[in-house]
Amino acid sequence: MATIMMAVMIGLLLLGFPMMVPLITGAVIGFVMTFDGFGQMQTFVQQMMGGIRPASLIAVPMFILAADIMTRGQSADRLINMVMAFIGHVKGGLAISTAASCTLFGAVSGSTQATVVAVGSPLRPKMLKAGYSDAFTLALIINSSDIAFLIPPSIGMIIYGVISETSIAELFIAGIGPGLLILFMFSLYCLFYAYKNNVPVEEKSTWKERAISVRDALWPLFFPVIIVGGIYGGIFSPTEAAAVCVLYAFLLEFVVFRSLKLSHIWTISKSTGLITAVVFILVAVGNGFSWIISFAQIPQTILESVGVNEAGPVGVLIAICVSFFIACMFVDPIVVILVLTPIFAPAVQATGLDPVLVGVLITLQVAIGSATPPFGCDIFTAIAIFKRPYMDVIRGTPPFIVMLVGAAGLIIAFPDIALFLRDIAFRD
Repeated sequence: MATIMMAVMIGLLLLGFPMMVPLITGAVIGFVMTFDGFGQMQTFVQQMMGGIRPASLIAVPMFILAADIMTRGQSADRLINMVMAFIGHVKGGLAISTAASCTLFGAVSGSTQATVVAVGSPLRPKMLKAGYSDAFTLALIINSSDIAFLIPPSIGMIIYGVISETSIAELFIAGIGPGLLILFMFSLYCLFYAYKNNVPVEEKSTWKERAISVRDALWPLFFPVIIVGGIYGGIFSPTEAAAVCVLYAFLLEFVVFRSLKLSHIWTISKSTGLITAVVFILVAVGNGFSWIISFAQIPQTILESVGVNEAGPVGVLIAICVSFFIACMFVDPIVVILVLTPIFAPAVQATGLDPVLVGVLITLQVAIGSATPPFGCDIFTAIAIFKRPYMDVIRGTPPFIVMLVGAAGLIIAFPDIALFLRDIAFRD
């Protein structure tokens, strides 16, 4: 049955169908073969509806809406200006500023694609003018934007938390350490690249200019404070934090900065609605698919055949990383989380792994895959935004992929990179 399902799904993908079509087709085939017909089809539909029923999923459209408001407003520019004012003048400072700005905006928006647009659009021309190659610039923007998958709020972590029934609040806090580690690694590489290619430095800002940039960025900087501080302090849940972020983004861009007008609400709402619809359809279909393969015990069969259950905790983590990394090179990250998480759930449970650590590693692999050829989704976002050929966009990615894989290895070897802050915040 598993072979037939996979063959049909791969065939539909090669024919160019959207991912939801192969998923639902494979699930229906599995259902018919398991239950000998369509007689119990309502059960399958109930499982699909159950996938989008958890209240925590309300956070997804909320964070998407907040990110859309901020991307169209001034938040990104103010964050970029603040970072540039402090480190733009050092060797490689413009590149480091780009990576740091992507991290900061990721902590505000939780969206990799929004970060590519908001940070990449103003900084790419500056980097090219400063002497950085286009291949390096594009690769830096794409891969730094993927830190948004790890720094809260992270839509990928929300989806994983719902599927695996893991605390989303703990996942959010645990993603901070790995996100900062990757930023540090990228910054070192930017420094090396600038010295190797003798890239000139930017003009040093005065302390007055720095003070003004900090003042201008204070309002956007409250976004991560609201999310992390509110959850850590027990003031509200991740879902409530998402609602507060929308309200704060609205007040910031429409009232304080006055960068948007009420006439923009319709465009923003329509954009958010379209993205949310795609996400929720994928979640519903993915839940139905996960249910049928779990019911047919396909995950257990696959894991037993490759010997993952006997590999021990480290072996299971490596198997998870490799599987998610390869899958996200070809398929939408949300779909990969929905399909593969239930497959590895028995092995995670059997080896006693911390589901929060597993979630962080899965999210990191999703981030890596999103910027990795051939079909990483952020690659095509960059192609659309920057109007560059496919080969130009992917040419500079290998060093960043090596660093990201290295970060995954460090987290496996030293789990406290992810769990230290979680343990402080949530463990007595």
